[in-house]
Amino acid sequence: MTDANGLPLSVVVSGANTHDIKRVADTLDALQTGRPGKRLHLCMDKGYEAEWLEACLKSRRYEPHIQSRKEESDAIRTTGFKAHRWVVERTHSWVNRFRRILTRWEKKVENHEAMLHFACGIIVWNKALLG
Repeated sequence: MTDANGLPLSVVVSGANTHDIKRVADTLDALQTGRPGKRLHLCMDKGYEAEWLEACLKSRRYEPHIQSRKEESDAIRTTGFKAHRWVVERTHSWVNRFRRILTRWEKKVENHEAMLHFACGIIVWNKALLG
């Protein structure tokens, strides 16, 4: 999960054959920040569209914004809407610059997760330092 600037906020490790929608609750539980009393906006793609997920997000004070690529491109053409999808992809690119994370060599999940957190810390540090 990233913020609007692409800074990583929470990381969850799972198997490659696990669909992302099953890990949303764990990702939100791993989130260490928040605004008490305010509804938070959460932009997601069409793969996260499910009634049970929307109810779960609303019970956690999140306002889900789920759009398909076509709806997003139509909104860009007709209105002044700006796409948010590239922010997450850019953060994935930043994380993939670390060779040890790009190819998982660790046998233990704890070691791989520690390296992920370390890489995310370096990304936040560089963004804060360099702007």
